[in-house]
Amino acid sequence: MTVETQQDKELILASYQKLLVSCKRSNTPETKAMIEKAFYFAWDAHRGVRRKSGEPYIIHPIEVAEIAAKEIGLGTKSIVAALLHDVVEDTDYTVEDIAHHFGDKVASIVDGLTKISGAFNQQTSMQAENFRKMLLTLSDDIRVIILKIADRLHNMRTLSSMPLRKQMKIAGETLFLFAPLAHRLGLYKIKSELEDLSLMYEHPEDYKNIAEKIKNKEVEQKLVLDQIIQPIKERLNDNNIICTVINRPRSIFSIWNKIENHKIKIEDIYDLPAIRVIFKPQVDVPEKNQCWNIYSLITDIYKPKPERIRDWMSTPKANGYEALHMTAMGPLGKWIEIQICSNRMNEIAERGFIAHSRYNTDSESEIDKWLKDVREILENPESDALAFLDEFRLNLFSQEIQVFTPKGLIKTLPKHSSALDFAYEIHTDIGNQCIGAKVNHKLVSLNSILRSGDQVEILTSDKQKPKPEWLEYVVTAKAKSKIKAEFKDDRKRLIRTGNKILEEHLQSIGLVLNSKATKKLMEHYQFTNKDELFLNFGSSKLNLEEIEGIVKKKSKNKFIKYWKLQLFGSDEKKNIPDKLESKPEIDKKKPFLLEETMTEEKYKIATCCKPIPGDDVVGYVDMANNVTIHKRKCPNALKLMSSQGDRILEANWTSHRLMSFLAIIELNGIDKIGIVNDITSIISKDHHVNMRSVHFESHDGVFEGLIHLYVHNTEDLNNLMKKLIKIKGLDNVRRIENIEEYS
Repeated sequence: MTVETQQDKELILASYQKLLVSCKRSNTPETKAMIEKAFYFAWDAHRGVRRKSGEPYIIHPIEVAEIAAKEIGLGTKSIVAALLHDVVEDTDYTVEDIAHHFGDKVASIVDGLTKISGAFNQQTSMQAENFRKMLLTLSDDIRVIILKIADRLHNMRTLSSMPLRKQMKIAGETLFLFAPLAHRLGLYKIKSELEDLSLMYEHPEDYKNIAEKIKNKEVEQKLVLDQIIQPIKERLNDNNIICTVINRPRSIFSIWNKIENHKIKIEDIYDLPAIRVIFKPQVDVPEKNQCWNIYSLITDIYKPKPERIRDWMSTPKANGYEALHMTAMGPLGKWIEIQICSNRMNEIAERGFIAHSRYNTDSESEIDKWLKDVREILENPESDALAFLDEFRLNLFSQEIQVFTPKGLIKTLPKHSSALDFAYEIHTDIGNQCIGAKVNHKLVSLNSILRSGDQVEILTSDKQKPKPEWLEYVVTAKAKSKIKAEFKDDRKRLIRTGNKILEEHLQSIGLVLNSKATKKLMEHYQFTNKDELFLNFGSSKLNLEEIEGIVKKKSKNKFIKYWKLQLFGSDEKKNIPDKLESKPEIDKKKPFLLEETMTEEKYKIATCCKPIPGDDVVGYVDMANNVTIHKRKCPNALKLMSSQGDRILEANWTSHRLMSFLAIIELNGIDKIGIVNDITSIISKDHHVNMRSVHFESHDGVFEGLIHLYVHNTEDLNNLMKKLIKIKGLDNVRRIENIEEYS
């Protein structure tokens, strides 16, 4: 607790006045009085407390309330709940106190925003449990999720005052869950800002490089856009259409994502400028007709690309988004992406669910359908919080397909959905009894992947029952949860059987199934809970013969060896204290140094991404205090940061010049005699780098190559790639990040 200064009071009151200006929907004396009461209540509760940045704590709830009011458009109860959202968690006030002063609805929202407190065992992720608690409130009040997104946005805006380990944890979970949630609710601007801020903390160098390139291109880009926009404005004005034409710049994260996923240069991304035409609709003329009229006028100027027309008006996206998209050939031989929408459509695009609910009061929207699906999933949530989080995240799909029933009804599904996903989308019983499908009148199997525009008829049989392999066929959370529900009784039986089998086997070899043995087996097989371990033994998926080696091997670490040395080589295990069975606690507040010269294995390199010295990395500490090093870009690392952030630690490389690490480079270019020799000579002779394997293929005068090589660090690899790209005929050289696919 600190003393509140006069300067603090002035800052707090200025922030509050700024909030009041943003509360346009709360304009009656009653609503203003309620907000004022909440403000002074929260101020008094948080008085004397400061954030890590040094500012009074009350500034945070005020800023969250302003985001809720100004950037999302929420009403009075939400603003009040935002002001009070940390009171129960951080002070002596209870949910009952909030209900007494502000009513049950506000108290319910505040309760949903309050993190779980109390003791958790090591196998439970408190982070995942808190997510689960928050997501379960979806079935009661979606405002909890929206306010949590607003809370996260302000935390991300002020993240610089936190230590690096916390920054990585918070940025990771933001990218993993909160940005997709914001997208699903149609909060486009907030989603983009969350992604950009996450990138800024997770990959600061990449963020800085892209931001600089955008700034350098600003003037050139503006000239190009002016040339594109001016003729459109003139043509629409001549036809008495009141409109605004704006630039739709790509976010830094979306540019980074394209560079990473499609392995293209930033210059190539900028070959596609994007603009939005926002028009004021005429009375008594359908907005859809007016969009097509504007499309017709624009195509008189710029020739369209027929296969790149997207009509999101007839079938809005699942987050309520409506617009007409087109791609046309603009001046200077550049393709332009053009979005055409009304004022109403634009507000929904920017502010999402809240704006949509204001305009759409009668019919069931796509958001309503999504919430209905989510509530079904939440009726029988996974007992394990991490599994529940994975299952829920499946419902945050961003890429969608639209398929038709035999009667012509449209169903929206995630990309890569199967015929079985479609069956469960229609009805649980149809999914459970599905034996096949007809797609566009052709018979296909259950696991056939659907494409947009397919017409699907499901074939059923009363004798059919869900099978375990069906979980591999489906991608939607709804289908997975319904299939799992059918297996619950079988699962419980197999878990009991597996537990019994394991216990009896360990007894037969003179060992006991205790918590230590269970932990060692879970670590070896990489299970997050013991039920999964028992289930796999119960269903005979794991080999009992391996168990003795795993349990005994894991107990031998450097501390036991140390004691053995102290006892002059004695190997009497009974003399070794139990507490030495595991490695010492690692201080997660300090950076973990990845040293080259060491006598014991202090860490292991993750096999999924295989980082090399110089890569941006993070460490993950498991239950036995083993450290695994992942690239920050690794999808598994992102998942760990978001679901088990308390086990993440900052990791830094020391100088590495002795050990070599595997890296893979991909090359392509114009095939010519001697080019392979030029490439391998530079690698082996000029840079003295060892190659594990070399693979080249040539077709139609173009070659592609894949080379596995051993390097000391990223600096050596980058220098080698810079030298290779200078070879005449070589068009592109890039490092393969996802090594698992190529190893």
